[in-house]
Amino acid sequence: MIAQLSPAKALTGDYQQFLAALKDSGFRGEISADYASRVVLATDNSIYQRLPQAAVFPLDAEDVARVARLIAEPAYKKVVITPRGGGTGTNGQSLTDGIVVDLSRHMNRILEINVEQRWVRVQAGVVKDQLNAALKSAGLFFAPELSTSNRATVGGMINTDASGQGSCTYGKTRDHVLELEMILRGGERLHGLPLAEDELAAQCARDDRVGEVYRCARQIIDEQGELIKARFPDLNRCLTGYDLAHLREADQRFNLNSVLCGAEGSLGFVVEARLNVLPIPKHTMLVNIRYAGFMDALRDARALMALKPLSIETVDSKVLLLAMQDIVWHGVAEYFPENAERPTLGINLVEFCGDDPEDLQRRVEAFLEHLQNDRTVERLGHTLAVGQAAVNKVYGMRKRAVGLLGNVAGEARPQPFVEDTAVPPQHLAEYIAELRDLLDSHGLQYGMFGHVDAGVLHVRPILDMKDPQQAALVRPVSDGVAALTQRYGGLLWGEHGKGLRSEYAPAFFGELYPALQALKAAFDPFNQFNPGKIATPANSGAALLKIDEVTLRGELDRQIDEKVWQSYGAAMHCNGNGACYNFDPDDAMCPSWKATRERAQSPKGRASLIREWLRLQGEAGVDVLSDAIRKPAFFSTLWQRWRNSRDPSADFSHEVYDAMAGCLACKSCAGQCPVKVNVPEFRSRFLELYHSRYLRPARDYLIASLEYTIPYMARVPALYNGLMGAGWVRGALARIGGMVDVPLLSRFDFHAAMRRWQVQPATGATLSALTPKQRERSVVIVQDAFTRYFEAPLLADLVELISRLGYQVYLAPFSANGKPLHVQGFLSAFNRAALRNAEQLQALAQTGVPLLGLDPAMTLVYRQEYLKVPGLNECPEVALVQEWLLKVMPEQTPEAQPKAFRLLAHCTEKTNAPAATRQWEQVFERAGLKLATQATGCCGMSGTYGHEARNRQTSAVIYEQSWARQVQAPAEQGEALATGYSCRSQVKRQSDQALRHPLQVLLQTLRR
Repeated sequence: MIAQLSPAKALTGDYQQFLAALKDSGFRGEISADYASRVVLATDNSIYQRLPQAAVFPLDAEDVARVARLIAEPAYKKVVITPRGGGTGTNGQSLTDGIVVDLSRHMNRILEINVEQRWVRVQAGVVKDQLNAALKSAGLFFAPELSTSNRATVGGMINTDASGQGSCTYGKTRDHVLELEMILRGGERLHGLPLAEDELAAQCARDDRVGEVYRCARQIIDEQGELIKARFPDLNRCLTGYDLAHLREADQRFNLNSVLCGAEGSLGFVVEARLNVLPIPKHTMLVNIRYAGFMDALRDARALMALKPLSIETVDSKVLLLAMQDIVWHGVAEYFPENAERPTLGINLVEFCGDDPEDLQRRVEAFLEHLQNDRTVERLGHTLAVGQAAVNKVYGMRKRAVGLLGNVAGEARPQPFVEDTAVPPQHLAEYIAELRDLLDSHGLQYGMFGHVDAGVLHVRPILDMKDPQQAALVRPVSDGVAALTQRYGGLLWGEHGKGLRSEYAPAFFGELYPALQALKAAFDPFNQFNPGKIATPANSGAALLKIDEVTLRGELDRQIDEKVWQSYGAAMHCNGNGACYNFDPDDAMCPSWKATRERAQSPKGRASLIREWLRLQGEAGVDVLSDAIRKPAFFSTLWQRWRNSRDPSADFSHEVYDAMAGCLACKSCAGQCPVKVNVPEFRSRFLELYHSRYLRPARDYLIASLEYTIPYMARVPALYNGLMGAGWVRGALARIGGMVDVPLLSRFDFHAAMRRWQVQPATGATLSALTPKQRERSVVIVQDAFTRYFEAPLLADLVELISRLGYQVYLAPFSANGKPLHVQGFLSAFNRAALRNAEQLQALAQTGVPLLGLDPAMTLVYRQEYLKVPGLNECPEVALVQEWLLKVMPEQTPEAQPKAFRLLAHCTEKTNAPAATRQWEQVFERAGLKLATQATGCCGMSGTYGHEARNRQTSAVIYEQSWARQVQAPAEQGEALATGYSCRSQVKRQSDQALRHPLQVLLQTLRR
């Protein structure tokens, strides 16, 4: 059995005392020192891993002030803290071996929106897309555009002075910050805003820390202004982090926010901001230009900038090819037509926008005329994306570029450590040519994309960081790129901040670096705020962190046995890009994260935990791949597992179990994560191993046995339903079995319906006896337990629909699909069920008659989980309903005013079969009906998740976040339809409404 794990890295005495004092101070947020919380916060989107001592989650600004006051006490001068927002940094900015202060969990409210004056006031934890969603109805938006906009917090954007696409037009975050609320060491508050000379004098006269920092900053700009002008490069991105060049604005007002923006939490806490917002352009167009080579795209971009577009984004062939294999490609393929003879190896995305449609059209036509007449660069062609929806689709592909680069095949993956260089745009092509020579000299492959209008390039060399020799290349490549960018008058860090690359700061700042040290000392004399980043106080004796003196993730990963990390690639390859932290309630990923706001309850968190768990098990001498561990004898180990379950001793495995148990197994991560981190896959494997040491709850056996017991229960539905409806039975199931709201069996006479439509049992012999023409007009329905026994009328409707279309229906013998077994980690039993079922289906499929499944979650198991079963070489295709209908339904004349319908698709279906929702729309078009796919998150049921007592509250929260709003939408918006059995069950339970399946609308149309 697996080993009991008691992590040795306990909190030091200083930190234990600090956390106890913080609790006693009246701190109202959460304080987490458990190992799971520490492990999850030990990584970001960088190559580094630093285990914090603990994490605290302030409830409000006063909680933050309590932390700041406490660290200023003499007893805690050795305690260090680091603010954290979305945790998406690529340079380890928010990683610390001290205390993480997470401002995203609670401090995420939009406090005020002033439409007339175009500003907003927000807390630091507000997500960028969350803010823009709130502003959209007023026709406004917060401009700095990031690829991580659906999870990046405003506080994080301020702390890195973030910018991205369109920065040449809209500038950086700093350009939109009107006022900042900062909490400094000791709990003092600094209100940052532009000051006139008399206001500055008043601040400098203060006898506190605020006065000290103002005096220091004024002295620097007054005494070294000329040196600052000479030293700071003339770039759109400038020098993020302690930006001295903008301490005095064009109107000579003094603005300390230029230093605070980009400070990476090294000077204090940003708790609130007042931001400038802009009108959303009414019209937009994107010209998508294709090239035979990436360098052609770069050289052309330089000329295209003269035509004054809003932005120019460049993507190379490696990113483009990865996008073609991703869920995102279904929405953008039409904009990048393929040519087998001349493949596209680079693209430029050129955006134009404006409020006057005629003026915009003229500008785009002039641009297209330039493309037609100019012959300086060979172009393969171009397409137009017109309107915000179309443009957003293409940019959705571009935004996923960072994550997509992490999805290359093999163990070597693109690594972020020199990935946001910036040089003057006019030198970008020449710079990149030399950069490629540098990378080629080390034998490295890489992927590239960037904001060519700003001279910013994102390049990620491909390395296997588990290989010490490859990991050692981080140093020479970093040194080489730093020197190269400096020679071209550019920066090593043009967009994503310094973080653990701060060791290069003294060389870039030169004679000005002591000024940065003086600023740091004024704010933070004992180097307690995110130490080792950007600058250190000169008299502190502390040094900047070095890129090869901080633990790399690969150093820990290589401690895992090679066979194990290859077997668990779905977790090992998580690169921390954080796509699973998507704030959008109407996006499927990740429901448990959205409902709990706990990082451990996310794909990234679970991947981090399983990596550490595997490492510790290996350290304890356990071979997790051994059959003896995975499949212990049930009865001979029962006594020991019972004793282990009663042992109160701490075990890290329990913390991992809690994280895995919170997963809905909806598989949205498997479909939407750019690197395909499939949590349900390694979750099931973990549960199998965990229960080799600890007893399973009765709930697991009830769920796992459902497909086997329900056919027998269905023989006496009245008795079963009567028992399940009895109060004492419901109470016992909740207390002992851990199950609530158990569904009741359908009383519908399914067999009578089958006789009416002359449905026959499907056997290999029966189907083989059919003529070829008969087979063409036949279909085999593969039953699933849920629609067969709990929604029998729906299955009968499917039979009638198929029959009315002129096809003969055959019913495959009911056989356990095995999905409940897989979800609960009964993998040996699942494998046996899959082999048995696949053999039966294969015999039917060999006849040439198509197989059809009704419930999408159950049907997709044949395409995914079955293919990973040892010994199962192939599984026949079982089509989704809409896939088959699209092939056979004839076109119909549309009604004059067809009723509109809205599709609320199942999470697994829309994320793992991305064409599925569009196929339903096409099927409805053929029937002369209108169907629009509604953006929805998860319903919160996901199989049996919502029926488990431990999940009841979270299930309800998930439902309220998205589905409740869509289900309760006004009737004039269209009738809501749901494809998933679990979704319809949840709607009935939470809203007491019965949603129809799309096929029932089609059947109603055919009956007329």
